Amino acid sequence: MAVTTTIQPRRERPPTVGYGELLRGNRSFRFLWLGQVVSQMGDWFDTIAVYTITLRLTGSSRSVALIMVARFLPSVVMGPLSGVVADRFSRRSIMITADFLRAIVVLGFLFVRRPDQMWLVYVLTVMQLAFSAFFEPAKTAAIPSIVSDRQLLPANAIASVTWSAMLTLGAAIGGFVAGWFGTNVAFILDSLTFVVSALLIASVRFPKRAPRAKAKLTVGKALGINDTLEGARYVKHRRRVLAYLMVKPAWGMGGGILTLLAVFGERVFPIAGRTATGIGVLFTARGIGTAVGPIVARRWAGETPKQMQNAIGIAFLIGGCFYIAFGVSRSFTFALLFLAIAHCGGSILWVFSTVLLQREVEDKFRGRVFAAELALLTLTMAASNYLVGELMDRFSFSPRVVTAGVGTFFLLPGLVWFVTEKWWDRKANIAETQPISETVKEVPPNLGTEHFEV
Repeated sequence: MAVTTTIQPRRERPPTVGYGELLRGNRSFRFLWLGQVVSQMGDWFDTIAVYTITLRLTGSSRSVALIMVARFLPSVVMGPLSGVVADRFSRRSIMITADFLRAIVVLGFLFVRRPDQMWLVYVLTVMQLAFSAFFEPAKTAAIPSIVSDRQLLPANAIASVTWSAMLTLGAAIGGFVAGWFGTNVAFILDSLTFVVSALLIASVRFPKRAPRAKAKLTVGKALGINDTLEGARYVKHRRRVLAYLMVKPAWGMGGGILTLLAVFGERVFPIAGRTATGIGVLFTARGIGTAVGPIVARRWAGETPKQMQNAIGIAFLIGGCFYIAFGVSRSFTFALLFLAIAHCGGSILWVFSTVLLQREVEDKFRGRVFAAELALLTLTMAASNYLVGELMDRFSFSPRVVTAGVGTFFLLPGLVWFVTEKWWDRKANIAETQPISETVKEVPPNLGTEHFEV
């Protein structure tokens, strides 16, 4: 008797989207990306120049740490409001306005000449980063609306690699420009890049979002308090969203490494006696590491939510171990290598947590969630950098000892991640064992309509 066997057709996995394919085929993302390229190149010119004039005018590690605090605190203060604004108004208009305002503010650094004008450096830094606090949540929340879900991971990987590449080139070139042509040239170039970024973003068409439900205007509604509380309740009842939201703030607890890189460039690894050049090379190594991380992790870890969650925990451990190695290294070459590997870990957890949040959070809440993430991140970064400055100036710890301590502390979030993962991920379903491209729709909401933000 013949036995008939029915063979089920094999389910084919949609092809992975290549980076070049995404940039060629998606005009809106391409122009948003080009704006990021020029703007972030200028940002690193500005960053190296600010560190240089701060050390030149004060010679104090505490002053560098205070610059870090000035860069981070605006996002903490403005975070709730910027998230509400990003969910309530045109994200395109928010980004363009923030770019033009930053272009004006950066030119204010040209007037800093004497040590008694350091207050102006702090004020201008706060203003610049306050406008950035509106730009970044709007940009991150907007990306899922202009790319398909299958393109979401490569889009964020490109954004991260671009940030890293601009860090690498911007820090290297910015250190050279500030060292040889003066800090004023670096500030002027940074201002121009913000203008170019605004013009590029102006050419992007974002899908029009669904209209918000009308409600009676109250004081709490007008000030955004109601929307902020609504966003907090949304996160509170979603354990997985809360876990993803806390990844970058946990990374920020080791953020004091940024102050240490400036100090290492001045005291430990200056190049030809030039502080700006030493800082530039160290930040270049950091940039190389952050560029390589997400590309390697995408192939090594995989693209399912579970695989990305595991990679985040491992990335914390990689960062901690190699920060320690960087701190104790006596060889400049090995120090650069260890620093690059440590930041490979940082970029992995950054990209993967962003993708997981973008997938998990509804569009109408994305602005508030990403603003809250940025606020918490900058709060932990500010605290970490201030503590690092105090340990070196007030308690006279060497930069190497402090760096090793930062690396040791950086291991803790990775251990907590693995210990608590089963608790917050208990409700995971079988769909989450499949790649992102198989579990979500191919076309983002409204991408095929004729309604766009103007």
